This record gives sequence, structure tokens and C-alpha cells, in this order.
Amino acid sequence: MSTTGTLYIVSAPSGAGKTSLVKALIDAMAQVRVSVSHTTRGMRPGEVDGVNYHFTPREKFVEMLEQGDFLEHAEVFGNLYGTSLSWVKYTLAKGYDLILEIDWQGAQQVRKLMPEAKSIFILPPTHQDLRHRLNNRGQDAEDVIDLRMQQAISEMSHYVEYDYIIINDVFATALEDLKAIFRCNQLRLEPQQKRHTHLLNDLLR
Repeated sequence: MSTTGTLYIVSAPSGAGKTSLVKALIDAMAQVRVSVSHTTRGMRPGEVDGVNYHFTPREKFVEMLEQGDFLEHAEVFGNLYGTSLSWVKYTLAKGYDLILEIDWQGAQQVRKLMPEAKSIFILPPTHQDLRHRLNNRGQDAEDVIDLRMQQAISEMSHYVEYDYIIINDVFATALEDLKAIFRCNQLRLEPQQKRHTHLLNDLLR
């Protein structure tokens, strides 16, 4: 008997290291996948359709939205982004654990449709560390950094809505903490019963 995967919501303020942690987790755990969102924005150089995003014409996106095929969606700077509900269900049914990298607002939408989802919030160790990481990107002026810090504080106030908290101070430690959450949930009674039906029957014969 096969077992379905678990849906995970992973959120963090910009600069907390979410993307790097998730990538390292995917490299380490073959049964974990990251959701690929649909978007109406144009493809940028180096991006691949179906890998970075499912690049979708606006008319098609709106049609999917009207048909209720988005688990969550949002409009950012005039472009639409969303997670396909049918694709999520298909991937989970295949037995893969699936990560949605979304913000707290998207997380609230997902919980309404799939309350069984597990949620993880990644935090920086200090304000100073977060500002340092944002500065190290070398992409923004100081006033933009100040704005990003204000946004980060607002985002971090929603950590109480999540099941797990990871402090990304030492990267290797944070990665082990993230792995532990996934491994622990894989060892729950119900999925283990499904994976090892024959073994358990043999042991109890």
C-alpha cells in the first residue's frame, strides 16, 4: 500500500536564508520536491519553463483561477502568481513530500484548503544579521534596505501561525533542524504502517 506525501509551507523574511536551506534539503532528501508556481510574468534570461516557474498566459491563468485550480495566488507588481491545486494533489499522491515557498498571506490561503499541511517559519538570529545579509547582496541602496527591514519585521510577527520555527544562525545546524522535521513526520504511525504493511503483518503472525 502506498502512502501520500506531506505538504509543507516554508516562509521567511527576505534575507533569512530560506532558498539556500530548501535547496540543500532537496539535494539531501530524494523524496522531497519543491512546488513550481504558475506566473504570468515573462521568462527572464536563464530561466526554464517548468523548472523556475510554469510561465502561463494571463488568459489561461485567469481561466484556472475561475475553475478553482489554485491552492493560493497573489498579484505582485501586476503579475499573477499561483500554486496549482491539482498539481499539488498529484505530487502528494505519488508519495513525495512537497514544499511551498510562500509568504504568510499565501500560507493562510493554503491552510484553509489543506489544513493538514505542516508549516515552518525560518528566522534570522538577530536584526543585525538580517541587515548584514541584505547588504551583502549588493543589490539595493540603504533606503531600500531600510524598507526591506521594516517589511521583514512585519512578516516575522506572523511566526506564531506556524508549526515549527527554525533559527538560521549556523547554516549546517539549521539544515539539520529542517531535515529533522521532515524525517520525524515520515516516521509517523500512519505512513509507516502503509510503507511496511508486509513487514508488520509478518512480525505479528
